[in-house]
Amino acid sequence: MIYTLTFNPALDYVMFTDNFTQGTVNRSEREEIYFGGKGINVSAVLAEFGIESTALGFIAGFTGEQIRLKAEAFGIKCDFVELKEGFSRINVKIKSKLETDLNGAGPKITDSAMSELFAKLSQLAAGDFLIL
Repeated sequence: MIYTLTFNPALDYVMFTDNFTQGTVNRSEREEIYFGGKGINVSAVLAEFGIESTALGFIAGFTGEQIRLKAEAFGIKCDFVELKEGFSRINVKIKSKLETDLNGAGPKITDSAMSELFAKLSQLAAGDFLIL
């Protein structure tokens, strides 16, 4: 089995506008929402090729739940550690003449959550691959 690890997954909220002007009210032409994070992105590419993988990492709050639901709908198995406090991050991407990104910080990962992740990692067997 292939496992991917994403410590700080996110929802990317992408807004498209012809002319973004700082310091004023701007109206978007359309919006798109993507799930992601380095390891989850690898799982998504593997899914595109029909290769099964399991995404590991941390999720929190309603944004974390959306990341999990979107990943599963894409065909990715998920085995995330669910944090009890905070929210998985939302990154706002403004696509205009120049691209502007505002990336969220994400939740605090507790020692007990890290221990839970290590317990999952200890279950990997010979022949398994872990992609960080």
